[in-house]
Amino acid sequence: MNRSARILGFGHHVPGRKVDNAEIEAGLGLEAGWIEGRTGIRARYWAEPQDTLSGLAAKAGDMALEAAGIARSDVGLLLLATSTPDHLLPPSAPLVAHKLGLANAGGVDLAGACAGFIYAMTFADGFVRLHNKPALVIAANILSRRINPTERASAVLFADAAGAVVLGPSNEPDQGILGASVAADGAGYGLIQIPAGGSNRPFSDEIDIAETRMTIADGRAVFTKAVDMMSRCSADALAAANLRAYDVSRFVPHQANARIFNAVGKTLGIEDARIIKTIADYGNSSAATIPLSLSVAHQAEASRSGEKLLLAAAGAGLTGGALVVGM
Repeated sequence: MNRSARILGFGHHVPGRKVDNAEIEAGLGLEAGWIEGRTGIRARYWAEPQDTLSGLAAKAGDMALEAAGIARSDVGLLLLATSTPDHLLPPSAPLVAHKLGLANAGGVDLAGACAGFIYAMTFADGFVRLHNKPALVIAANILSRRINPTERASAVLFADAAGAVVLGPSNEPDQGILGASVAADGAGYGLIQIPAGGSNRPFSDEIDIAETRMTIADGRAVFTKAVDMMSRCSADALAAANLRAYDVSRFVPHQANARIFNAVGKTLGIEDARIIKTIADYGNSSAATIPLSLSVAHQAEASRSGEKLLLAAAGAGLTGGALVVGM
């Protein structure tokens, strides 16, 4: 079997409410410019009360499907990478598939935090190769509803967005995922978490509402571990693809913090001009940042046949990975 799985279409969607730094800086008593100086973020989008995770995901998925130009009845699988599903149970993917009219597709959520899109792409690639059917990968989050507004470390970073990619069968060996690497470091399990709400600490009347919100225990440790994991996985993925950093047309990192992805680019030897950056305008929407960035970059300058993309992410868990993708 020599099939590969190429990207057929990109999509993205953000809610209607744009939140500039000034609003958050005022709320936290920070001086003007504090957030941008430390994160690279100027603005982000937050959900309105009527917005739902499944709704954001469906809009990004619809855009990607329209761009792909395939019949929705042909799609065999929907993978939804999210940390903020509509409900803890059931998964949101079947609802998104229903909204998109994917009558013949399976659907499941993936809880891979910031690296969720990397894992979802890896799994979808295998599905397309095995079954010779298209797959839709969506990553979406409404993190504004998980922010502790009094915790500076997380309040300044997180955003809401959705991004999507359609993968379809191809017979060209230089298209699709050419190299992959994934990693996990459970020693950093407590660095980024929502303390309560899982089976370990279920909801109860005694739980402080703040314990149901995102918390970052040690920002410096997160920075160090994220740079290391993204750099190692990227080097391994490039080696698996038998490519070097100079072969990469576009480096599309998870938009966690500008300092993190700039450090990774420097470690890999990828100059600034080749790094796709959307964090200034869209903030950090966890797993959604890479497909959002892919879609936004493709709109600005369409990807050309033969281009090699490097995608990399690391986040809560700790979990991470990198992909080399041929266009």
